[in-house]
Amino acid sequence: MKSSDELTIGELADRFGLATHVLRHWESMGLIEPARRAGGRRRYGTDALVRVALILMGKEAGLGLRELSAVLSAPDPMDHRDLLRRHAAALEQRIERARAAKALIEHALACPHRLAECPHAREQIAARIPPA
Repeated sequence: MKSSDELTIGELADRFGLATHVLRHWESMGLIEPARRAGGRRRYGTDALVRVALILMGKEAGLGLRELSAVLSAPDPMDHRDLLRRHAAALEQRIERARAAKALIEHALACPHRLAECPHAREQIAARIPPA
């Protein structure tokens, strides 16, 4: 890679719509590292583009930065299967709750009753009330 192909921290941040302090934080956590420092300034290669994209994808999937650091730094991709399995199970629970919430909202949009008086909603409301 030619030095003209390297990106400054500002260019890398702009490319992804991030603030430079985000990249500095990720660097402090070992998630990214500059290809080199020219005159004390960070320079990033094309590998940083891939790494930032991976970090953003992981964050969108709900992984925290520490989890991402562990997953991305593992020499063997199978080292963190348990962590990813747990995360997949948690995502599945969130998806189920989101589907149920969406169904309730869609029902409320079509139902002529107030939500607290709707027979369909009352079943769900009753299921949410803890026993005495």
